Amino acid sequence: MSARPRVTLRAVAEATNLHVSTVARVLNGTAQVTKETEERVREAARKLGYIRNEYAASLRTQRTRILGVLVPTLTDYVLAAVYEGIQEAALEKGYRTFVTNTHDSAEQHLAGLEALLSWGVDGLIIGDARLDGNGLDSLAANDIPFVLVSRRSGEHPAVTCHDVRGGELAAEHLLGMGRTRIAVLAGQPYASTCADRTEGFLRACAAAGHPVPEELVVHSGYDSHGGEQAMSEVLALGRELDAVFAVNDVAAMGAAGVLRANGIAVGERIALVGFNDIPLASSLTVPLTTVRSPLREMGAAAVEELLVRVDGGSARSRLLTPELVVRASTR
Repeated sequence: MSARPRVTLRAVAEATNLHVSTVARVLNGTAQVTKETEERVREAARKLGYIRNEYAASLRTQRTRILGVLVPTLTDYVLAAVYEGIQEAALEKGYRTFVTNTHDSAEQHLAGLEALLSWGVDGLIIGDARLDGNGLDSLAANDIPFVLVSRRSGEHPAVTCHDVRGGELAAEHLLGMGRTRIAVLAGQPYASTCADRTEGFLRACAAAGHPVPEELVVHSGYDSHGGEQAMSEVLALGRELDAVFAVNDVAAMGAAGVLRANGIAVGERIALVGFNDIPLASSLTVPLTTVRSPLREMGAAAVEELLVRVDGGSARSRLLTPELVVRASTR
């Protein structure tokens, strides 16, 4: 039995009485036509069984219409939400996305980068950037379009939350309650999210005349286990505390478990603030005060900036506005 011939763009054009080039632009999402015309073309393509030949299209345009995305891990809610924003915005612009997890490993970052580039992606969105650079200068030198998301590094274009301001919001809230004996669970120093939130918090405390002692700023992993370790280390110092700021919600939840295990009431004896406002934060036994980061918006904005770069323009950095969300952990 012979294979069914592939339906061509010309067949769709004849069925809609439109020029082949117009039909092509409608189906790749770049046509300036009415909604009715777009629907007519897409309906005809569906009925005829037209399937876009991506390989042939890439040869003609020198574009694959694929964006590569590198993130530490998609099991993290924050990064998953950022990626959802990336994927939705890319689809709206007629692009697909390939994502790879790097687990914040330099070796896995390089392997993932090489794989994405070998597939001919049109550009990269990088969510695992490190303050030490992680090879980004080489990408820029080779004129490979890329934009950072969530984390910043050097002068490379990045779409992030205004993490320094978020740290300041947390400090201002705690200081406004009269909480001045504060510990900071500062996360990993190589991630700008952690470094910038810590910097903003410490700066606001110092400006208010209540600097945080160096030994009460503890670095650790930014998962719940890291929060547990950091909180245990702080408690072992035997200092009298009345507040804790963790640079992300999951670490704050780990800290809350350690405080509870030591008979310390969160929201009463110790106020606790996290960062990001993941859904679980509002569902805890003592709902968590946190600084909300616009995660999906961040992903969508990164796509917008990357496509400017792909089209030959200059991507710009964006700082998205954080918002303090007060709940029972500081009331």
